[in-house]
Amino acid sequence: MGDAPGEAVADVGPAPGATAPAPCPATGDTAPGRDDGSSDTLDLELPPEPAVLGPQDVAPRLRPGDPASGPLLDAVAGWGPVETSAGPFQLVPVRLERDLALISGWMNDPAVAAFWALAGPPRTTADHLRPQLDGDGRSVPCLGVLAGVPMSYWEIYRADLDPLARYYPARPHDTGIHLLIGGVADRGRGLGTSLLRATADLILDHRPRCGQIVAEPDLRNTPSVAAFLSAGFRFAAETDLPDKRAALMIRDRALRTVL
Repeated sequence: MGDAPGEAVADVGPAPGATAPAPCPATGDTAPGRDDGSSDTLDLELPPEPAVLGPQDVAPRLRPGDPASGPLLDAVAGWGPVETSAGPFQLVPVRLERDLALISGWMNDPAVAAFWALAGPPRTTADHLRPQLDGDGRSVPCLGVLAGVPMSYWEIYRADLDPLARYYPARPHDTGIHLLIGGVADRGRGLGTSLLRATADLILDHRPRCGQIVAEPDLRNTPSVAAFLSAGFRFAAETDLPDKRAALMIRDRALRTVL
């Protein structure tokens, strides 16, 4: 089950029963209203717009022992970009001081919150990120940067070292994926499928000991399941996890050129 309860990919749209996504304050608070007590939408504090990342951000100098450069995930920080139909895509390790407001804003989108359950003030997101950022490198949170612009959040993790391994026949070096697409404009047009395939290829290219990539989206999130299927994953089983009934999705190295 990794470090997140589910995924919202570009193809999901609003979750079942959720309202259409709307901008939410990155801090969880609204700015003061007018003096007459009525609210003024122009005073709302909106999430920050994603900024283009420069070379120093996409190829950061990491401190010794940083989990993102560790051996458990074969130094994910150094995997570099891959070309996709939408432009160059790269996984860039999260830096809390730079990325917290952006990721927290995404987590407060109802379509995301329905499956990640991390809506709230920035400290809610920070409490989710810190154990990974301060951990041993078995789970690395990353921004998905497309053509220089952060537009998605990813967790690449060692599924065989995760509690998820209790719920399926895990193999050594299995690698798991959690993700969400941050911008509403990036959803519903097949981008999630393209980026899922690109990320799976990155894992298989840079982790030669990994024989299969796993994911466990909420079974109710049928568009997410469909995106994984379109990206070369196969539906392996329905699995009851502590927080959800999941669709176990697997991409096999042996079937890489087939699916």
